[in-house]
Amino acid sequence: MPKRDMHRVLFPKQQKILVTFGEDLLLAVKRRGLTKQMICDRSGFDNKTVNKIFAGDPGVAVGAYLKVMAVLGMEDNFAKLAAHDEVGIKLQNIKLLQGGK
Repeated sequence: MPKRDMHRVLFPKQQKILVTFGEDLLLAVKRRGLTKQMICDRSGFDNKTVNKIFAGDPGVAVGAYLKVMAVLGMEDNFAKLAAHDEVGIKLQNIKLLQGGK
């Protein structure tokens, strides 16, 4: 596989998460009564890119996903994605209980 395509390689679980995310964005569009063309016009992306976003394409830049979320008024949700780090907090608590810094 050429090196330039490695960014598109995801494990099946990761791919499923991204596909679900794209579908959730599409559902948010439909709930708001918007069309894909309206999303294209408001985001500045062409129809091909918007379709890739709604399909959960891993080749689309994360900034493009964020811009569509902003069009939908959901950009604050993006900021919350990694805000609560359960594993990191547990590791930190273990270290603190052991007297480490």
